[in-house]
Amino acid sequence: MGLLDFSGVNIGLSVGASLGAVAVVLPLLYTYTASVSQMRFPTVRNKRICLLIAHPDDEAMFFSPTVLALTRPDTGNHVRILCLSSGNADGLGETRKKELVKSGMLLGLRSENDVLVHESPEFPDSMTTTWDSSKISALLCSAFAPHLAKQKASNAAAPTATIDILITFDESGVSSHPNHISLYHGARGFLKALVHGKPGWSSPVDLYTLSSVGLLRKYTTFLDVFPTILSVAFEGSKKSERGNPGALVSMSALVGARESYGTARTAMTQAHKSQMVWFRWGWITMSRYMLINDLRLERVKS
Repeated sequence: MGLLDFSGVNIGLSVGASLGAVAVVLPLLYTYTASVSQMRFPTVRNKRICLLIAHPDDEAMFFSPTVLALTRPDTGNHVRILCLSSGNADGLGETRKKELVKSGMLLGLRSENDVLVHESPEFPDSMTTTWDSSKISALLCSAFAPHLAKQKASNAAAPTATIDILITFDESGVSSHPNHISLYHGARGFLKALVHGKPGWSSPVDLYTLSSVGLLRKYTTFLDVFPTILSVAFEGSKKSERGNPGALVSMSALVGARESYGTARTAMTQAHKSQMVWFRWGWITMSRYMLINDLRLERVKS
């Protein structure tokens, strides 16, 4: 026993070195993949786009990679946000409306006027209330298809709208929030209303919805990059009747760039200060939605 046994120390050093290498390699691999995806995945350009959300902070917590990608100056897109409540469940509605505007500007919107908040008793901020999808559809028709009634009078007239693309939650709402899910059904109703009574015409608006993922993927931050790529591999080649891609993928950089996790984090921590309770820190630290979005084109039949 006169000789010291360093085998345990060597094993510990080896494991530590391996973990350190992984901690370096994985972020670098994600960074490379994200930069390649920005060049390879199809996108949309020169479009009038509306992001439809239920509450102030939805745009930062769930859609920040999408907004950052679509507001890049070189895309020529004009992005607006329509929020159907002020998030007044705790009496902070006026504060939260201002926070939404600040967040929108941090994420690249052109003007504060591109943030619209609709307040109505019909759409209360509530974890237990399902909003009436027909009323959401009617609101969208009023906002983005003001001439719809006149167009319906003539079957020969093509349906028109003041937006080209509508983006919102999918049928699971990412967090299963009933307000989020209501937006999905209201948005589909809006597209159906645009072509109702007009056989042979397609909707002038394409609808994209944010994909909900399981609990494990939801909290793996940038590690969800490979499952995301696999899940959209066969969607990107599909096209809408207007030539828009079947899927939109946005992957923000970890640091540095305008389209980065840092920008999304700032939109939450600096703009939505009233919402930064303890569990929000867990979301912005671990959620893949702060870094990765994949949107699917919805096929809506009249």
